[in-house]
Amino acid sequence: MKLSKIAKTLDIKYKGEDLEIDSFSSLEDANSRNIVFFDNEKLINKLKNTKAKVILTTKKFMDIVPENSIAFVCDDPHLCFAILSKYFAKIPFDFSQKASISQKAQIGANVEIGSNSVVEEGVVIYPNVTIGQNVHIGKNSVIYPGVVIYGDAIIGSNCILQAGCIIGGDGFGYAHTKLGEHVKIYHNGNVILEDSVEIGANSTIDRAVFGSTIIKKGTKIDNLVQIGHNCQVGEHCILVSQSGISGSTNLGRNVIMGGQSAVAGHIEIGDFAVIAARGGVTKTLEGGKTYGGFPLMLQKEWLKKQAKIKKLLKTI
Repeated sequence: MKLSKIAKTLDIKYKGEDLEIDSFSSLEDANSRNIVFFDNEKLINKLKNTKAKVILTTKKFMDIVPENSIAFVCDDPHLCFAILSKYFAKIPFDFSQKASISQKAQIGANVEIGSNSVVEEGVVIYPNVTIGQNVHIGKNSVIYPGVVIYGDAIIGSNCILQAGCIIGGDGFGYAHTKLGEHVKIYHNGNVILEDSVEIGANSTIDRAVFGSTIIKKGTKIDNLVQIGHNCQVGEHCILVSQSGISGSTNLGRNVIMGGQSAVAGHIEIGDFAVIAARGGVTKTLEGGKTYGGFPLMLQKEWLKKQAKIKKLLKTI
């Protein structure tokens, strides 16, 4: 997309060289063909070091934009990013070219496999599965009926994807106008499942805005679990049915989330932490402890609190 068209789309004045921009990126991963947005003072160091060619930002930060970058000044960089994301959105499914499928793979009826995807030996794909372009499925993985895998996903070896799960759909992200209208943010990252991961029936894992949503090796995810964009779930975690993780949250290794527990976005949970059923996590947690309830506290304190409430109710 030419800079002149970007400027016109956002109603920003620009008279410089009419360069072409390939895509959006994060501040830290951007190159000279990328555009980024910046509106968070906590990320100033990343802004100063970014190699992005164009930076959507406000007047407040334009003086610290790197010399080799072009500042596009606007009132709401996040909203401008959402508006532009539509123009850089990838096609989620393309079947115009052949996939590379091992002769030792088993492919069921009505399976669609996208352009340039790779299916390795020993893979079993049951009927009515849809796989996008540039997907890689490792050896001996099993994909049950009705699974949908969006483009660019990487599925490791010995993975199990139960019926109806969705890997790589758009994250739930919107910017908001002054009138309260919701503008969709198109997500152009991917999902990576490392080796020996299992995803339960009808669970969903959203692809990243840019970069990757990552489920590390050995993690087991139950049915009806939601994992938001740009999350990272550590090795050998267990996520029980109806639990959910909001975007950009990191779980350490061997974290256990009980049924219907939930984690807010942009926080971290330490190694070997346990979240009891229906626990609600709103802040970063230390590993190696068991938590429960809402507001969240150590599970043993939560149980004591419930016992006291029960005794109090008996006296009333």
